[in-house]
Amino acid sequence: MKQYLIDGLRLADYQKLKSYFDEYLISSPLGGIYWLELDKKLLTPIQKDHEGCHPHVFALELGETSLSCEFLVRIKKNIKCDCMDYATRKQRNWLIDQADAILEQLDICI
Repeated sequence: MKQYLIDGLRLADYQKLKSYFDEYLISSPLGGIYWLELDKKLLTPIQKDHEGCHPHVFALELGETSLSCEFLVRIKKNIKCDCMDYATRKQRNWLIDQADAILEQLDICI
């Protein structure tokens, strides 16, 4: 799996991120997994056309010492669809920018 991995988190960093994610992101039934909704302006043509699959999301996995942001654009409603795919360059850069902005906002220095 292609991903953006931030490791070396301290317990205090983990707790800040968990509180933030619990408040602002949608949690998955699987522990430690959160859904970050992709900005609709960045959807590919097929993702835009698949309105029944919206929202398109990235999976963020928060562990006690790391945050993993997968580069796979997923949907929450089905297991598989043609509109699921690895992120485009713009989508990938957006995800990295979002993760970095959250760390900066929470004053987490890695």
